[in-house]
Parts: sequence; structure tokens; C-alpha cells
Amino acid sequence: MKDYHINIFYSEDDKGYIADIPDLKNCAAYGEIPYEALQEVEKAKELWLEAAKKEGKPIPKPRYKPIIYQVTT
Repeated sequence: MKDYHINIFYSEDDKGYIADIPDLKNCAAYGEIPYEALQEVEKAKELWLEAAKKEGKPIPKPRYKPIIYQVTT
């Protein structure tokens, strides 16, 4: 199974980096540097998946694919 795509971008409002996983609704994290945001969103992903399983909610398959990959593959 492929893993979920992670977006990382700088937020002027937050003065730091935001990482999110588009396939997992509201799964996002903050870091002062990109690597920190990545580490935090990996933790958030594990908690998101754990909570979904515990509550019996469906876990979406990784589907999000940025357009740049859609035109090059």
C-alpha cells in the first residue's frame, strides 16, 4: 500500500510550516521548520487512524495526487 501524500507549506499567518494530509480530513500539524511539521503530521496521522479505527469510521485509501504527478506519469 502506498502512503498518504503530505503537503508542507509556509504560513505567513502562523509564521511557520503547516503539513497536511488531504486524504485524511482535518489531519494537519505545525512546525517552525519543514522537518518539524513533517514529524508532527506523522504523529497526527497515526492518531487520526487510531481514532477512526476505534470509532469504527472508514479509513480512506490514499488517493490524493498533486497535479504535477498526474501530468508526468
